[in-house]
Amino acid sequence: MTSDAPTPPPARPLRILALANQKGGVGKTTTAINLGTALAAIGEQVLVIDLDPQGNASTGLGIDRRARRVSTYEVMAGEATLAQAVVPTAVPRLSVAPSTMDLLGLELEMAAMPDRSHRLRNVLRGVSPDITYVLIDCPPSLNLLTINALAAADAVLVPLQCEFFALEGLSQLLRTVEQVRGALNPRLTIQGIVLTMFDPRNNLSTQVVADVRGFMGDKVYETMIPRNVRVSEAPSHGKPVLLYDLKCAGSQAYLRLASEVIQREGRVPVAA
Repeated sequence: MTSDAPTPPPARPLRILALANQKGGVGKTTTAINLGTALAAIGEQVLVIDLDPQGNASTGLGIDRRARRVSTYEVMAGEATLAQAVVPTAVPRLSVAPSTMDLLGLELEMAAMPDRSHRLRNVLRGVSPDITYVLIDCPPSLNLLTINALAAADAVLVPLQCEFFALEGLSQLLRTVEQVRGALNPRLTIQGIVLTMFDPRNNLSTQVVADVRGFMGDKVYETMIPRNVRVSEAPSHGKPVLLYDLKCAGSQAYLRLASEVIQREGRVPVAA
């Protein structure tokens, strides 16, 4: 006897992307929030891991600091499971594991642990099977938290501000990625470099774009995130810019970036 019930689609493999740059103010957290929202908008099930003690990704996704009863600190310290930390956001299909300032002390606590570089990788074994993308918002430094993110990730996405010292900071990060690939995570790749805060009226921005594309070639996404007031305003309202103002230039850029990320990985988006 045969069944006429449709065969469920195969589970999509989990992809883990670390958003990393040791320089602050490059749009890393803004990209984590809005790329996660854009991926969710096209049907992906997304989890943002806030690994920055400042907790700005959590705030930008509307998670009040008083509501962070279980954070990535407790999860990384082995005091709670990932499932206990994860909370939903106002964006369908997008959840977050929030952080607190307690993360500042975690590096010292992990120093004596034999698995100190793989704490996050071990944690992510407990991620829900429904999740198709994990985005890790790293702190703005190449510390042990960032090393954990790189050791757990399939690929690195690098937000790069269109400023004078952009390539200098990028070179340092690329050396770290090579070291992690050699010692901790041989599968780690560069998913892409996204140029942020681009202002076409600024000759320096245009020159930086040319320099970075000349240095990194097709590793640089075609999509550039413009300098946009609405993108800057959105976090103060606890919203991704796609919820705050879908039609603004910044929102449209992040939707294009999400499409590029999907295309680079050869993954067909799930129907929303």
